[in-house]
Amino acid sequence: MSTSTQTMIEATEVEGLTLRYHAGEPEQEIEVVMIEVVTRRAGYVAVKSACEWLLAMCMVVVTAPLVLFLAAGVKMTSKGPAFYSQTRLGRHGRRYQIFKLRTMVHNAEASSGPVWASANDCRVTRFGNVLRKTHLDELPQLWNVLRGEMGLIGPRPERPEIASKIERKLPSYSERLKLRPGITGLAQMLVPADDPSDPLLRISRKKLANDLLYIREVSFTLDVRIAVSTVCYFAAAAIDSMRTGVIKAYGVAAEQELG
Repeated sequence: MSTSTQTMIEATEVEGLTLRYHAGEPEQEIEVVMIEVVTRRAGYVAVKSACEWLLAMCMVVVTAPLVLFLAAGVKMTSKGPAFYSQTRLGRHGRRYQIFKLRTMVHNAEASSGPVWASANDCRVTRFGNVLRKTHLDELPQLWNVLRGEMGLIGPRPERPEIASKIERKLPSYSERLKLRPGITGLAQMLVPADDPSDPLLRISRKKLANDLLYIREVSFTLDVRIAVSTVCYFAAAAIDSMRTGVIKAYGVAAEQELG
């Protein structure tokens, strides 16, 4: 191994990945090093789980009227159940059912199988688009926290079928399972949604780097920073949804006139 390659490994090992770049873009073959991540504050993780359970209990009570209102909105705007469940991978690879408000047409993956949603996905309903933009469809996952399957903060859980495909290209992907998955997390606040059209999994690599860093550096201070960032993110998403919603009809009318 050359000196330049060794330097690159040392520079990126903190993120859990080693990438080789050419002219500012990843090459077709990207070197990934399998890195075992060790949590530095195991004692805090136990306290974190207990505190998150208590917070989730309070949040379930406070948000229950909103969830019921949104569930009614789902039922009135599209056919099918208001809620749906999906198999995800939890801590140490344990499978569980995650709960969400339905944002797509009923049985959206009947023909395609498990796939990531894409930008402007035609399967997303009109009301579901609002839920996705504001992330209010994630509120039922508070029940997963109460069931001990998730935490409030941690790596986002992935479906087994998709996780197995990612792990073929990213050997360290299973290291994300050393902590309970979360409703929000460092990667969610810093990296955009996965791109199903990218065979190099660039966004997945960035998310993995953030997840591994979080697992290693998890602390009260970091969790508070993520919580504050999440509140700001949700507020901004809600405001942006309102901003476009109040004038969207005029934009549609203008496009029809052009057509």
